[in-house]
Amino acid sequence: MDQSLINDKPTKYMNPYLAGIGLGLVLLASFVVMGRGLGASGAFSTLIAAGTNIVSPEHAKSNAYFSEYLGLNLSETLKDWLLFEVIGVVIGGFVSGLFAGRIKLKTDKGPNISNGKRYLFAFIGGGLMGVGAKIARGCTSGQALTGGASLAFGSWVFMMMVFAGGYMFAYFIRRQWR
Repeated sequence: MDQSLINDKPTKYMNPYLAGIGLGLVLLASFVVMGRGLGASGAFSTLIAAGTNIVSPEHAKSNAYFSEYLGLNLSETLKDWLLFEVIGVVIGGFVSGLFAGRIKLKTDKGPNISNGKRYLFAFIGGGLMGVGAKIARGCTSGQALTGGASLAFGSWVFMMMVFAGGYMFAYFIRRQWR
């Protein structure tokens, strides 16, 4: 890789107010261009439905949940715009980190926790977020950004509970980061 592309010192983070305005403009553009807001969990649901359809097509088509995500054929199913959105987020995040000099192979953790335990907790937390996204009928980006922008009461309550839960559990988890 060309080392001239990577900064020796990481650049400062973007102003959060400007980032918020940019995110709002991206959300507005998604409503105008695609006719719907942003979200990520739908992409994973589409992939799971497509995988189930490959392994057991009769089960996928007869299942009310999976059939919602299936197109007429596999290639149509995989053309869901949320898949391309998530791929773009991953690529964009990598490119942004590359140019800001923030790409490093490391594990962020406190001194009182092993790498294995950190990975285990991250896996459990990610799994709980995934289950929560399905129960809430949308991930945090879909609930907070799209639902919040459309003034959906449930989305506002959801985000208040996310912050309340974070504050409640912070006391117990913060020892791992000291």
